[in-house]
Amino acid sequence: MIRVLLVDDQPLIRSGFRALLDLEDDIEVVAEAADGSEGLDLAREHLPDVALVDIRMPVVDGIEATRRIAADPALAGVHVVILTNYGLDEHVFDALRAGAAGFLVKDVVPEDFLHAVRVAARGDALLAPSITRKLINRYVTQPPPTGTGAGLEGLTDREREAVALVAQGLSNDEIAGRMVISPLTAKTHVNRAMTKLRARDRAQLVVLAYESGLVTPRGS
Repeated sequence: MIRVLLVDDQPLIRSGFRALLDLEDDIEVVAEAADGSEGLDLAREHLPDVALVDIRMPVVDGIEATRRIAADPALAGVHVVILTNYGLDEHVFDALRAGAAGFLVKDVVPEDFLHAVRVAARGDALLAPSITRKLINRYVTQPPPTGTGAGLEGLTDREREAVALVAQGLSNDEIAGRMVISPLTAKTHVNRAMTKLRARDRAQLVVLAYESGLVTPRGS
């Protein structure tokens, strides 16, 4: 059973998502919160697999709530999915840097919404390659922030290559083809890089790859 926490200041949004999730046999909504502070308390109480967190809320917003969840070792199993009305904006990038597993626009179709919840619960890449490419296309038009990014010195050459390909939006199968290795080996390289860089997911790997200089913005 996938345990979900809903964190959104709009009751109608929460009730809509709950109604959709409650129809699924393998998903259970364990709690609802109207702001990030309440969401943090409920995350610690219920330890959900997935926290669906609105990006703009009173008291504690979604970015700060995500940052606190990611920083709490007791919540390491909680995968934050940011909910936004605005698609790819600056707040989304901040949320990914804070530790979000990915994001969903609130007008997502039900099938994609349910798929995203299940993918996030498994701890797999929430962002499909097509969505990752959209993220990259927006991200690479901006210079990386000064003084950010983790060093990649601890990675092997093959792990660095795999991270660079993740940052180009490639799936594990596509990485395997590019590196002439099996998909399982590609996944192993990516997972080891995530562990060494303390990245919670592929979305953070994309950010780290650009911020560390492993992959550079177009035209630089």
